[in-house]
Amino acid sequence: MQEESEDTSLFIEVLGDYPLIRVLNFLLIFRDFDYSLTEIAEESGVAWSTLHTVWPKLEELNFVKNTRVIGNAKMYKLNTENALVQDFVKFSDKLISDYTNEKILKEVVAV
Repeated sequence: MQEESEDTSLFIEVLGDYPLIRVLNFLLIFRDFDYSLTEIAEESGVAWSTLHTVWPKLEELNFVKNTRVIGNAKMYKLNTENALVQDFVKFSDKLISDYTNEKILKEVVAV
């Protein structure tokens, strides 16, 4: 695996830098919190219009759930009760674990 840049996550590095992957990456990292669609677009680095193109698919697959409404903003978070989302969480966590272990092992061997 090639070195990723500082601002690219392993999830994006492995699956590709696509808007849907960027949104999933953001939601996976911050899965304990809820966000408005505006925040999700900004924080994932996806244009508002692009988010509105991919968001219906995430809702259709039940990957996200509406948690509450604040003023006019609906708040959403990753639906960790969904079996496929649970698999994504495991995959993401395994990527991080394997990468971290590999980096630590290389550092220990180098010393």
